[in-house]
Amino acid sequence: MQIIDAQDVIKRFGAFTAVDGIRFHVEKGEFFGLLGPNGAGKTSAIRMIYGFSPVTAGHMRVFGMDIATQWREIRSRMGVCQQENTLDPDLTVEQNLRIYARYFDMEKTRARERAEELLEFFALSHKRAAKVMELSGGLARRLQLARALMAEPDLLILDEPTTGLDPQSRHQVWNRLTDLKKRGLTMLLTTHYMDEAESLCDRLVIMDHGRIIAQGAPRQLIAEHAAESVIEIEGPGLELKTYLKGHQIKHDDLGERMIIFADAQGELEDEVRRRFCMASCLFRAGNLEDVFLRLTGRELRE
Repeated sequence: MQIIDAQDVIKRFGAFTAVDGIRFHVEKGEFFGLLGPNGAGKTSAIRMIYGFSPVTAGHMRVFGMDIATQWREIRSRMGVCQQENTLDPDLTVEQNLRIYARYFDMEKTRARERAEELLEFFALSHKRAAKVMELSGGLARRLQLARALMAEPDLLILDEPTTGLDPQSRHQVWNRLTDLKKRGLTMLLTTHYMDEAESLCDRLVIMDHGRIIAQGAPRQLIAEHAAESVIEIEGPGLELKTYLKGHQIKHDDLGERMIIFADAQGELEDEVRRRFCMASCLFRAGNLEDVFLRLTGRELRE
């Protein structure tokens, strides 16, 4: 069953086209990623999915329903964890959960039970009486996730859920999201952390300038656009550059650093190690960040 089905979706703001005819679908129980640099159109796409921003053209269906006409019913089955902290600072941790349940007309007994379940699941029970302002960034993010799950949604949208968190807090959030994935919850993730997307997502799309430029499973995209093995060489000489061009080997020349995308058999690695690794060489596995940078470029954007 398809939870999200986007067909030729366009979003315009006056003369500016933020989303330019994207097509993708998300299956039930899938952890799906929506990646791209700043200004790629990710936020505009997400806001159309949960009915905050109307579709200019094309068709967006969620749970088999048209977002243009059935957005109220769609949003009642959806949880959204926004990047910004939208918790109520005047309420305690537990109150933030139980009062949020009222927006979904949840019966009080069930709201109390659900709050207990989520406090335990996100390891927040010991902070139930604390005010939001007393929480660390990691605890506040876990509370936002818990609140997004209060109404037992069929789809959870995660807009950069770990931005600004320290490594320990990030991995705690990852563990909880992995548990939710095992339980069959459908999730849509946007993130600037490529290791996060690579670890969590079953499939993903990469957007740039409002269009989808690649989609597939993380390892599939790595094999297609980068390589399973990567060699980084500092201070590459003319002989190496000539060798790579002459043998038509996939590489990125960054001036003072060369990134070589090696074959899976290891023959290229052996040759490079023998002939060109007199100074600094790094041998590592290819990753999603290699794909992202090769497709969207390495220059800074405003």
